[in-house]
Amino acid sequence: MKIKWLLIIGIICLHTSCESQKKRVNGVSFVASSKEIDFNHTIPIKKVSANYVSLMPFGFIENVNSPIVHFNSPKQWFGETDKGVEQYAKKFKREEINIMVKPQIWVWHGEYTGLITMKSEDDWKQFEKTYSEFIVGFAKVAQKVGAQIFCIGTELEKFIIARPKYWKSLIIEVRKVYTGELTYAANWDEYKKIDIWKELDYIGVDAYFPLSDKKTPTKDDFKKGWAPHKKEIILIKDKFEKPILFTEYGYRSVYYTGKQPWDSNRVEGNVDLRSQKIALQTLYEEFWEEPWFAGGFLWKWFHNHGQVGGNDNNRFTPQNKPAEDVIKKAYAK
Repeated sequence: MKIKWLLIIGIICLHTSCESQKKRVNGVSFVASSKEIDFNHTIPIKKVSANYVSLMPFGFIENVNSPIVHFNSPKQWFGETDKGVEQYAKKFKREEINIMVKPQIWVWHGEYTGLITMKSEDDWKQFEKTYSEFIVGFAKVAQKVGAQIFCIGTELEKFIIARPKYWKSLIIEVRKVYTGELTYAANWDEYKKIDIWKELDYIGVDAYFPLSDKKTPTKDDFKKGWAPHKKEIILIKDKFEKPILFTEYGYRSVYYTGKQPWDSNRVEGNVDLRSQKIALQTLYEEFWEEPWFAGGFLWKWFHNHGQVGGNDNNRFTPQNKPAEDVIKKAYAK
């Protein structure tokens, strides 16, 4: 009788352990388009063994001191709006691909969102009101489409540091309408400076860490470059006892891709497919087997797979490049 009960307890524990283990996020950041998507746009993502997509609706402000967030405008591309997120999510869910909804602010003329700050208390109040409408509105969309993860903001360092009480209240409001997991996408040099993580489910990092000043780094160069950053990531993980999620990660297929991986300036030529491939291989080796690492979302993936990327392209997308096969192998494990 005792042996029988031990066996039953063992089976229950094994089942519970399996149930509690979360599936690794093997994700891509899906760029919004002007039209609806269909089977032809989702299948290439299935082929690289991705199990998550990040859907990114956009809100716009005129400059880093502007207090009004404009969103769901008829002037925006379809995929940047609430209706677009719903349509995209429906198609991906049909392919058993999970969803993170990640609303983002775009400052006209491309100014960095981490510099957003208001000039008066009245402006702060107005900005917070319109930002809350933007975020809580898309949290409701995330709940409606059954998104597994919702991201409450992306690279807003000055805003978060200046208004901590607001962010705590925003999280409370979001949790009233959304029952999934929450994160925030901090820039690679921001995540250590904020303490918002105690209120969230994941420590979100846009992982554009500088790794090497060399024109064509080797794998050893990339590994050496990761060493100090990985130590700091682990320290923050231990401090807040939350898993790390790379809300964005990626490299351009260009010379010096490890020097300033966040650099998206348009430059002609200088294509380096090999460095992009090695940089991604190294990242997967460094993080994807760590038990505290939740996974990440590759930056970035376009809907029209057959017409983007390729061997002459030096942008972030891995599509139709050697890096695409690296991703497929890593995600298929």
